[in-house]
Amino acid sequence: MKLARQAGWWIADYLYAGWWQARAFFSRADPRAFAEPGAGSGRAPILVIPGVYEPWRFMLPLIRDLHGRGHPVHVVDPLRSNRMPVPEGARLVDEYLEAHDLSGVMIVAHSKGGLIGKQVMSFGASARRVSRMVAISTPFGGSRYARFLLGATLRSFSPDNTTLARLAGSLEVNTRIVSVYPRFDPHIPEGSELAGARNVRVETGGHFRILAHPRAIAEVRRAADWRSARSP
Repeated sequence: MKLARQAGWWIADYLYAGWWQARAFFSRADPRAFAEPGAGSGRAPILVIPGVYEPWRFMLPLIRDLHGRGHPVHVVDPLRSNRMPVPEGARLVDEYLEAHDLSGVMIVAHSKGGLIGKQVMSFGASARRVSRMVAISTPFGGSRYARFLLGATLRSFSPDNTTLARLAGSLEVNTRIVSVYPRFDPHIPEGSELAGARNVRVETGGHFRILAHPRAIAEVRRAADWRSARSP
């Protein structure tokens, strides 16, 4: 029964990912439309970082939800499909935050995006500009499957990767991170629990479809509202 349920989650997960990759490809959504405050101004700015092979439009459901709640939502378009090494991706985020003079930013990230977010928070030139992060399905400890995958992009998620080891040693920022992850993640068997963070395990399965789960959305809203309530 357990294996059948996990297989069902796996299939549903890839159907979700395929659907949103297709929608992202055909979408003509303009990132500038979300960078202006939505209904109800003065709310904390959000910066969204998608996962590997994901364009920013893959996360449009969350982007639209947050913008509709009054948040200016920013994306770093030069990340493209996020295949570059984590430090290089973090440099692009640093440059974006600096160029747009953003402060009190909350990062909302999926998968590899959470590694980039933590790199910025830990070692980035714009670390002071980031208040907190919600990371969904992020392989903070890597994935043992990565050793067997083709291509340096995916093998970089190996638990013995030097970037992951350096991030694991950065403990202070963990208190400002909310890690949201599913009960069963077919890509990260180790899970995404992060010492010192607020860890939220969602009773579902899937690395991608958790992005649309009501509990995950509620945690993102909760973190965004917490920051907004304390913004000057």
